[in-house]
Amino acid sequence: MSDAVQPTAAEVRAAAEAVKTALDRHLAAVERRSGEDDPAVYEAFNELAAAAEVYDELLYDRYDEVTPFEIPGADDTAPYTGPEEPNALSVLIRRDYSVVEPQRLLAQAQRVEAADETLGTEASGTVHGALGVLFGEFEPDEIASRHKEFGLEEGDSTLWVTAADEPAEPGEWLETPFDQVDVERVVCRFDVSAVFDDDDDDLADGVDGVDLEDEDLEPLDLDQR
Repeated sequence: MSDAVQPTAAEVRAAAEAVKTALDRHLAAVERRSGEDDPAVYEAFNELAAAAEVYDELLYDRYDEVTPFEIPGADDTAPYTGPEEPNALSVLIRRDYSVVEPQRLLAQAQRVEAADETLGTEASGTVHGALGVLFGEFEPDEIASRHKEFGLEEGDSTLWVTAADEPAEPGEWLETPFDQVDVERVVCRFDVSAVFDDDDDDLADGVDGVDLEDEDLEPLDLDQR
C-alpha cells in the first residue's frame, strides 16, 4: 500500500482503543446475560468482531502485522433456531473450478462420447459443450475427486447443512435453490478456501502452450458413477 493511502498511527491506535471498549462491553453483556441465546451477548459479540476486523486491517496496512486471533463473521455465529429433532435436511454445496487444461477437458469429453453411442459427436467440440458432457456423465462428487483428469483446478467450496420442519415439495425450489437459506437453521457448515492456506498459491502453474497427447491423459472409468 502506498504512503498516500496508509492509515496513520493515530488511526491504528484509535482502532485498538475501539477493540478494548468492545471487549469490555462484550464481557459485561456475558456477565449479565439472561440465557444461552441472549441477544445482548450476540450484539456485543458482533460489535467486538467488527472492531477487531477494522483494527486488524489497519494494523496490517500501517505496520504489516496481524493479530494472533480470528473472530468469525456474524453469519457464522447466528444462533440456531431450528427444530431440535429435524424431520428434513437440505444440503447446499457450491464448488468452484478453473478450466486450466482445455485440451484435456475436450479430450476426456470426446472419450465419453465415443464410449456412449447415445451421445452425439458435436457437443464435445467446445469447452462449453465438453463441460455439459462430463457433468452429465459423472456425479459432482466424482468430478471433485478426479478434477485433474478433466483439466480442472479446484477453487473455493462450501457445504451447508440446514434443518427443515418438513421435506420440500418436489420441484418447488429447483429454479432458485439457494435463495431461501435461513442462517439460523444451519446445523453445520464446512468451508474450503485458498485464503486459509497461503501455500496453495504455489500449487498450480500456468498451462499456456501445453500440447497434450493421448498418452498424457489418464484413463476414464465410465463404470464409476
